[in-house]
Amino acid sequence: MTAHKNDTISTGVSDFLLNCFVRYPSWQLWLSLPLSILFLLALGANTVLLITIRMEASLHEPLYYLLSLLSMLDIVLCLTVIPKVLAIFWFDLRHTSFAACFLQMYIMNSFLAMESCTFMIMAFDRYIAICHPLRYPSIITDQFVVKAATFILVRNALIPLPIPILSARLHYCWRNVIDNCICANMSVSRLACDDVTINRIYQFSIGWTLLGSDLVLIFLSYTLILRAVLRLKAEGAVAKALSTCGSHFILILFFSTILLVFILTHVAKGKVSSEVPVLLNVLHHVIPAALNPIVYGVRTQEIKQGIKRLLKKGW
Repeated sequence: MTAHKNDTISTGVSDFLLNCFVRYPSWQLWLSLPLSILFLLALGANTVLLITIRMEASLHEPLYYLLSLLSMLDIVLCLTVIPKVLAIFWFDLRHTSFAACFLQMYIMNSFLAMESCTFMIMAFDRYIAICHPLRYPSIITDQFVVKAATFILVRNALIPLPIPILSARLHYCWRNVIDNCICANMSVSRLACDDVTINRIYQFSIGWTLLGSDLVLIFLSYTLILRAVLRLKAEGAVAKALSTCGSHFILILFFSTILLVFILTHVAKGKVSSEVPVLLNVLHHVIPAALNPIVYGVRTQEIKQGIKRLLKKGW
């Protein structure tokens, strides 16, 4: 029995190979250009937004601090996923080490949950601003932002931590080809010789616990906001109230919609191409990151004016 176990260990793999759209090589060609444009747009737009908020004293407010946190999370998620995908498309660099794979897995799980949690805190901010405007300055303070940021980072850094640890502890006998562009937990763990039931249960449970609870609280906040807005009698008050949280709601709607479509395509595996969830997973790490600063920049007058002043100083 011991000899057999040693033979199995000796045939274990030392790295992984990412099978990224190998069944449809033409996808790599037509995806590489829009993906690289979205990547540069996400990095550029978020960097401009961060610099604008940093340089403009009028934007040193709790909501914009949270927006800065969202931009930083977007940048990290983009840098974790997209350069490797583009390297596969352009240079066929499909190999990835164990350490790099499990690190990417951890960052994707934790930072996606951080982004969801940030949206939830921002929804609470808008709820207080609309439903309790007189109490807003006393509730949403700089101290509140520090506590909220600490909660976002600690909760979502610790709870997803077992995901890569559980996957790394599995024994990978001989299969090392991941049918994905990224090191998604279930794509990696299904290659193992061991039972992966615990991995599946933990991934599923924290997904619904973290993202599910955040989305429920977000939509509860907006339900209360909508109810409060519809009660406003003053002329133009409804339009003004909706405009203060419209951009935020658009981004949350997009974030949750693409996530929902991704989950549904996984559920309906037999009815859709296996490449579709892979494509959606990649796009989910770059499209929201590119849209977030643009939507806020276009719809928020203070940010728009701040960018204009920053550009004038630059010239």
